[in-house]
Amino acid sequence: MAKYKFLSDEWVEAARQIREDMSADDAGTPHKVKMNQIITEVPFGEGTVHAHMDSSSGEMDMGLGHLEDPELTVTLDYDTAKAILVDGNPQAGMQAFMAGKVKVEGDMTKLMAMQQAPADPEAAATAEKVAQAIRDITED
Repeated sequence: MAKYKFLSDEWVEAARQIREDMSADDAGTPHKVKMNQIITEVPFGEGTVHAHMDSSSGEMDMGLGHLEDPELTVTLDYDTAKAILVDGNPQAGMQAFMAGKVKVEGDMTKLMAMQQAPADPEAAATAEKVAQAIRDITED
């Protein structure tokens, strides 16, 4: 299996494909949010990646670039983003937030709702399979 640098164009495309393939039978996402992300201290490219996550339609859309009308924008460093999105460590995000390393503009309640586990056991199992597949494609 090919491995890619977290947030590289190849990684973003592979992660998107994993979500599409593994969530095809899923009933959608439990939390609706339109969020832009600014990831700083990226060890390649221009040092900053602009990304987005939009689940407002009930399906998860994650990609590069920003949405025009986000409900919130989160700015965080590369290592924290990787710990949250790849390692599945929400505590890293909370610790970085408490240390002032994560900035949130907009509706913070949307971000807090995302940290809650899905109530549906099947959705939780699918989410874990997707997370593991993404970890499998990510370079250390």
